[in-house]
Amino acid sequence: MTNVQTAGRRGRPQSNREVSYNLAGQRLGRKGQETRERILSAMLRLLADPQGPPVNLTNVAREASVRLTNLYLYFPDFGDLLLAALARVMETADEAFVDLLRPRWPDERLRECALAFLRAHYQFWRTHARLLHMRNRLSDDDARILEHRQRTTFPMLDLLIGQMDCPPDPPDARWRLMATVVLTGFERMATVVTTPHFNPLGETRKGAGTDGHIDALIQTEARLMELAIRDARALPGARSAVAAVA
Repeated sequence: MTNVQTAGRRGRPQSNREVSYNLAGQRLGRKGQETRERILSAMLRLLADPQGPPVNLTNVAREASVRLTNLYLYFPDFGDLLLAALARVMETADEAFVDLLRPRWPDERLRECALAFLRAHYQFWRTHARLLHMRNRLSDDDARILEHRQRTTFPMLDLLIGQMDCPPDPPDARWRLMATVVLTGFERMATVVTTPHFNPLGETRKGAGTDGHIDALIQTEARLMELAIRDARALPGARSAVAAVA
């Protein structure tokens, strides 16, 4: 495997699909596993509906048809339940968009590859916007959620650094800084354009013209991403620059 293909596999969040005990110390049998899964599925259903009721433990218990006291046996607080939902959703991130960063993008197709990646990244955010916005908001106050957010971000940063032909072991600060700025840019843009009331054109009809405006923003971001990668690949010491001299 190339450096870009192997980068980013460190720190990949583990699935919490299998949990052996509840908080009372009781081993979960088939019924307990089914109850826990029912609660988690109810949480995911509520999160999938941007117009739905507030996502809190009371409404999740109601949606799952379990008593709130029983829910606490599996998830002691909202942060634990949110982490379980994040783990389930982030299992799909590689296939949805991250894997597009693994093969080295050819120089002659940089913008095309960047655009495909950014469109896939946006679609993932659009599908899971309520969950991801909640993650970002709560990570300011919950160290567990902040750690999870970092664990899912750092591998993508590694892949971007590799995409820029940074020499390995350890990554040079010049490439890391460039990759950090690029990643921060498209993550922030996805955060902004997936807010419920995003309406940059000021149209009175909700959503009028918004999709086209968002795609124009994504295309502009792809251009900036292309320029950043091309610039980084030309730095002295880059693998591509060294190969060109050789």
